[in-house]
Amino acid sequence: QVQLVESGGGLVQAGGSLRLACGTWRSIFRGAAMAWYRQAPGKQRELVAAITGGSSTKYSDSVKDRFTISRDNDKNTVYLQMNRLKPEDTAVYYCNAAGSSTFHGSTYDYTASDYWGQGTQVTVSS
Repeated sequence: QVQLVESGGGLVQAGGSLRLACGTWRSIFRGAAMAWYRQAPGKQRELVAAITGGSSTKYSDSVKDRFTISRDNDKNTVYLQMNRLKPEDTAVYYCNAAGSSTFHGSTYDYTASDYWGQGTQVTVSS
């Protein structure tokens, strides 16, 4: 069973920052696209950010210019740096590994795999 270990969630005031981390096996991580999703109470899980094996990134419009996804190939870890957090960012954040990325010119669509982390709670107070 593939293991994804997430960390970094917590409680923060609006305008603050958090960094999430997700580590997994090298055999899964190497060259794979990775992504962060989130799910707020009563809402569907949504894609927040993705990064391909070649480090091409994409973001949802709601987090663009505030969040940054990155990867450390030596540590088999993907990060999500979240700045200028808002109460509407409150959700459980999930890491997804080795999804598919379908390019359309310079952009791409990310489709999640079945490899999910356990989720980490991010709560932003107003």
